[in-house]
Amino acid sequence: MLSHTLRFHGHGGLRYLYRNGKTSRTRSFLLRFTPNQTRLHSRVTVIVSKKTMKSAARRNRMRRRVYEIIRHEWDQLDHPFDLSVTIYSQDVQIVPYEKLQHEIQQLLSQAHLYKNDALHDKVEKTE
Repeated sequence: MLSHTLRFHGHGGLRYLYRNGKTSRTRSFLLRFTPNQTRLHSRVTVIVSKKTMKSAARRNRMRRRVYEIIRHEWDQLDHPFDLSVTIYSQDVQIVPYEKLQHEIQQLLSQAHLYKNDALHDKVEKTE
């Protein structure tokens, strides 16, 4: 799980992100992102609505799986950015880890959030 300091707190920052951020989308996810020059580090939030999954325990499990993948990708991402990942598909809870990881890498690659383009090209070529 990502550190507490790397996550959003309150709704003010999210409001700015939703108003001014750009988007990137895959089948199961929507990524909103915007550069944040006022902070030293990036922030991330993962959103799963009740429309997607009624059970809070299952929503939290999906959220934890995505946070863990982002934690592994963290050192390769460009900083500082504000990121919001919205989950739209119930399948996220049952998809194998490798497939989920590839989809999130593809999402981050589409948004050009990786530090170097070599990794960006590697993710696109594996599709």
